Order: sequence, then C-alpha cells, then structure tokens
Amino acid sequence: MPDQSSTKQPSSASHWPEVRDITSRDIIDILLAGFADFRAAAPYALFFGGIYAIGGWLLILLLFHFELPYLVYPLAVGFALIAPFIAGGFYFISHQLEERQPLSWGRTFGVVRSMFQRDLGWMALITGFSLFIWLDIAAFLTFSFFGFKLFSIAELLHQIMTTQRGLVFLLVGNAAGALISFAVFSFSVVSFPMLYHRDIDFVTAIVTSVRLVIRNPLPMALWCMTIAALIAVSLVTGLLALFIVLPLLGHATWHLYRRAVGPTHGAEKTA
Repeated sequence: MPDQSSTKQPSSASHWPEVRDITSRDIIDILLAGFADFRAAAPYALFFGGIYAIGGWLLILLLFHFELPYLVYPLAVGFALIAPFIAGGFYFISHQLEERQPLSWGRTFGVVRSMFQRDLGWMALITGFSLFIWLDIAAFLTFSFFGFKLFSIAELLHQIMTTQRGLVFLLVGNAAGALISFAVFSFSVVSFPMLYHRDIDFVTAIVTSVRLVIRNPLPMALWCMTIAALIAVSLVTGLLALFIVLPLLGHATWHLYRRAVGPTHGAEKTA
C-alpha cells in the first residue's frame, strides 16, 4: 500500500513537486530497471499481464459480436490511453522491491482494489473518457469516409489498403490517434504513480506530468515512441505480448517517476 506516513502535499503554485532533467540514457535505464523488476516478480507480472490480455480479447470479441469491426483497431490502439491506470499494481510491486519488502498476493490485490480510492479514481475517469472520445472520433471518421454501410473486417481492410480513400483515411485516423495519445500521455505519464505514492490531488499530478514533458521534450518523446512501439508489438502478436509488455511498461513507469519527480517545494520527499 502507499506509504501512509506521506505528508499531505499542497498544490498551490509555489508548492509544485520538483521535476528533474532526464536524458535518453535514462529511458534505457528505466527499461532495464523495469525488466529487472519483471524478473524479480515474474509470477505477479505474468498473472496481471495475462488478465489484461484476456480482457482485450474479450472486448474484441464483443465488438465482432455487435458488428463493430471498424472499432477493433482503434480500441487496440487506444489501449495505450488506459495502460497507465491498469498498470497500477506494478507500481506497488516495484515500490515493494525498491524498499526490499516481501511481496504477497493479498497486499497486491488490496492495492489493485483500492486504485479507485482518493484521486486515482478521477484520473481513471479522465483517461477512460479520453478512450471513449477516441472511439467516437474513430467511428465518425469511418462513417465519413465509407458511409454507414456495415463492412466485414475483410471488406474494410480491402477498402483501406487498396483505395486512395482508404489510404487517406488511414493517414487521417492515425494522425488523430497520435495527437490524442500524446495529449493523454502528457498529463498521465507520471500522474498515476504519483497518485499511488503521494497524498496529492489529481490536478497537481496532471500539472506535474505536463511540466515534466515540457521540461524534457526529446526524452519524453522517446519514451512515448517506446510505449507506442511496444503496444504495436502487442497488436501484431494478437495481444500475447501484453503478458510481458504491460508489466515492463508498468515497472519502468515507476522508475521514471522516481527518477524524474522530486519532492514538493518546501516539503520533504515522500518515501
């Protein structure tokens, strides 16, 4: 569980948490640290990664059942929007390993169940709403380019890959998705581990996350592209790679937060 002795951190303009300079080398280091945590707690990582992979398969099956195949790809891509929240259990695991504390299934499940408590619930609502907005945009673009005719997945792929209209649709759709994804990435990249670890409000977490991205545009762009590449690998493997990719990203995000966000100005650093 988060450190209950953490000091309540004010969110006035003069008391924002410190954001530090990071480099491209730091991105490599957090991935290595994330992989080390994955190896140290492999049963937990594979269990939670598997749950989310199975959840993804079920959602895709539901889309086919309701004859909405055009939302399969947007939903899969939009998975990156909610990944920081569903990776919450990995922050706890990395924190326990960092503190050299024993892991237990009971405490880990307890943290996962408590993810909607305090302002973590508001952040989850914001990222979830962003996913629904993206799906609405994807549906709107599909209808705009191809009309309201119901296509099978094979017919839709044929339209997209073999016609000029389809290629323009692919370009516009991916550009829109990239813009939304980067916006969500900017305000959530360290928000969730902050809200897990510190007793702060979600506005402070969002502002701190955006400040970190503005302060370190190139390294954070590299981290964003790394996440996108790993999610793409997951899609190519039919979400099987999520068994490894999601734990790796979750653990690495914890180490990014610990490296990039310092104590609140005028307050002591949390544990």
